[in-house]
Amino acid sequence: MVLQRWFGRPQRDEAQPPDATPQTEPPGAGASDGAGSHAERTEPVAEAGPPAAAVDPTDLLFDRAPVGIAVIGEGLRVVRRNAAFEATFGSCEHLIEPLIEEDREALRILFPEGTAGRREAAARADPPPLSPRDPVEVRLAGEPVRAVELFFGETIDVAADGPVRTVYAMDATKRINLETQMIQSQKMQAVGQLAGGVAHDFNNLLTAMIGYCDLLLLRHRPGDQSFADIMQVKQNASRAANLVRQLLAFSRQQTLRPRVLDISEVLSELAHLLRRVIGETIELRLDYGRDVGLIRCDQGQLEQVILNLAVNARDAMPLGGRVVISTRNFDLPKPQQIRGKAMPAGRYVLIEVDDTGTGIPEDIRERIFEPFFTTKAVGSGTGLGLATVYGIVEQTGGFLDLDSRVGVGTTFRIYLPVHEATTGGVQKSAQKEPAARDLTGAETILLVEDEDPVRVFSARALRNKGYEVIEARTAEAALDILEDEEVQIDLLVTDVVMPGMDGPTLVREIRQRRGDIKVICISGYSEDTIRERIEADEDLAFLSKPFSLKQLASAVKDVLAAD
Repeated sequence: MVLQRWFGRPQRDEAQPPDATPQTEPPGAGASDGAGSHAERTEPVAEAGPPAAAVDPTDLLFDRAPVGIAVIGEGLRVVRRNAAFEATFGSCEHLIEPLIEEDREALRILFPEGTAGRREAAARADPPPLSPRDPVEVRLAGEPVRAVELFFGETIDVAADGPVRTVYAMDATKRINLETQMIQSQKMQAVGQLAGGVAHDFNNLLTAMIGYCDLLLLRHRPGDQSFADIMQVKQNASRAANLVRQLLAFSRQQTLRPRVLDISEVLSELAHLLRRVIGETIELRLDYGRDVGLIRCDQGQLEQVILNLAVNARDAMPLGGRVVISTRNFDLPKPQQIRGKAMPAGRYVLIEVDDTGTGIPEDIRERIFEPFFTTKAVGSGTGLGLATVYGIVEQTGGFLDLDSRVGVGTTFRIYLPVHEATTGGVQKSAQKEPAARDLTGAETILLVEDEDPVRVFSARALRNKGYEVIEARTAEAALDILEDEEVQIDLLVTDVVMPGMDGPTLVREIRQRRGDIKVICISGYSEDTIRERIEADEDLAFLSKPFSLKQLASAVKDVLAAD
């Protein structure tokens, strides 16, 4: 057998050399004149069957190897294969047959034996083709697409079959999927950081726009011909602020006000709004689980997540359908991967939003959580709905997954950790639209803000309320002002992100020098991010940008009035 010359030894009877001549006894050689052994010598001997062929261990290693192995000849013809290789590639005559067309051509260029035209194509290839010694990733045709990594051995020249080489095939589908998920996760993180930075800069601009509109409205009352124009500018600035909040939600940098919630109660309160949002042509069904655990999150943001998913489901069912929102407990006994992230073992509350819509094609499934990515017509959406869902769930400490089949529907799954603690309060933020009350004062405020429009507006707003305001453009300038012990400061209002010394460092420095000064931090970033950089302090409040004149004055009044 030709294969045995280059893959295993020829099989033979090890008990008898191939060139040995059979030994025969001459007639009567077995006879004996002696007595006592006659029966033993004259007893007929049974004829032996054909000798069993010895199994070559090399063949066993080849056939039973857990990795696919094949021998290929000229034109990538498969000469021999083992069971693992056949399970992956089938009983193909040529190696390239099961591959997608793109990868077939790649292998033809890589192994151009016997075809001058292919050698020329390989020489013209740009970029140059891989070396035959490099591992090659190929994809098998069919659904779902599988990826295989091929390793090629050295060429061996066999007279009967010509030059041949071994090829080793390893299933790389799982590894490539994990790499893709990791790359996608890193891309989402990078886009989130970019979105957060852009949102911070926009918040400074919007703070100035909204603030100066408030100052103008002090002089232009309803009935004034300029009043409507100013209100239009302010309303559009507020819409822009909502867009920025969505960017911050995606980048997980928005301010959350978490509290312990019963998800069933949240859904019950939201049911009426959900029915109005999805319309009359779509059936809404709420399926509450029994004894579902409590969760700790921002109720407004959780409602936003469910509304966004419901709107996404509605848009996937233009001719009507069904949306089912269900809740139940989910116990995870050991960690598992969810969209490239490690989900720890533990108890979770599972929220599922299931629809009977058009489904999400696999080629765009990994991109649906990217900001501004949308498959809707131009003008039909911002592309931030699912990006907001992604950011809120991530910032809350949960996990988001989905299943989708084109033409069948999509199921989004939200896993939120069960809240185990029974005590513990949540600090209230100064960010509210206050009711009508006296917001005037006479205290001295040190205002530190590097953005000139924001600082000038804030200083004017506070002076209009009767406060004495000392302005500083940098933290270093604020410390210089405090060097004068005769300057009495009642409240520090400082930005967080500034060139040079930042807000948290300034707060620590002032606490060491004058521990009685109260503090309000203003920033376009989230309160959680700020508090990670500042030690817990009862006198420290937070006001997120953009804020209005009334919100700023109310925050200052509340902090100064606190004991």
